[in-house]
Amino acid sequence: MTRPQKLKALIELMRLDRPVGTLLLLWPTLTALWLAAEAAPTLWILCTFIAGTFVMRAAGCVANDIVDRHVDPFVERTKSRPLADGRLRLFEAIILFAALSSLALALMLMLNAMTRWMAVAGFCIAIVYPFMKRITFFPQVVLGIAFSWGIPMASTAVREGLSIPICLFFLMSVIWIIAYDTEYAMVDRKDDRTIDVKSTALLLGNWDRLAIGLMQFVSLVLLFLLGKICGFQTPYSLAVIIVAGLFIYQQILIRTRDETRCFKAFGNNTWVGFTIFIGVVAEHLIGIPAT
Repeated sequence: MTRPQKLKALIELMRLDRPVGTLLLLWPTLTALWLAAEAAPTLWILCTFIAGTFVMRAAGCVANDIVDRHVDPFVERTKSRPLADGRLRLFEAIILFAALSSLALALMLMLNAMTRWMAVAGFCIAIVYPFMKRITFFPQVVLGIAFSWGIPMASTAVREGLSIPICLFFLMSVIWIIAYDTEYAMVDRKDDRTIDVKSTALLLGNWDRLAIGLMQFVSLVLLFLLGKICGFQTPYSLAVIIVAGLFIYQQILIRTRDETRCFKAFGNNTWVGFTIFIGVVAEHLIGIPAT
């Protein structure tokens, strides 16, 4: 394999060529920074968390593929991953994971003591997640916590503590992530059943769309409560309305449970996260304080 081919395989292993997952992790984290700071966060904190999001997402993907290297070849969506198709060796993946973990550690050391311990906990949750698919039908819950962990971390980094809005936003994020990762799991349901990988999509069966709809509704209720507690007004309200529209669109996409449309519904959630972020930032730009 040539060096450019090897580099391409490493990029694919870290999912740098597929930014959807990174954006799904990034938008809630950035939103939490604005909520915690009640204004624009400092440039140093902002850059640290953006870099940390990219590094931890990449490390999580590498860890996931290391754990799943024996089952990925039997799943249509994952059989072309670098470890699954043999373009990379296990040793190379482990070295890359160690390098990314070291970089994450360096970023962690730039934060306060409380946030460092939060980062350690988040790292452990991220490492545990790939194993959950073999143990429980609720790996989406673990992913929801892992992908939302940047929210309390952002708060402890900015104010060395948690606030009611941050806790409410964390709960909303976990529920929202369970919903969209169930959409994602609907894509692999047939293959997962064959290789005995568990998910909420398999557990729910024909109740999947209703369950996703209920979780989306609860997410909207929590977003509404967040706006009330923070005293947000028109910009944020418009953002929540747009999010409701995006959820309706996703329900239309998953109506037939077509795998391609389910995957499209999953990807649409990057716009959900972006919309919430813009709504919160817009409120702070016009000077409405959070509490």
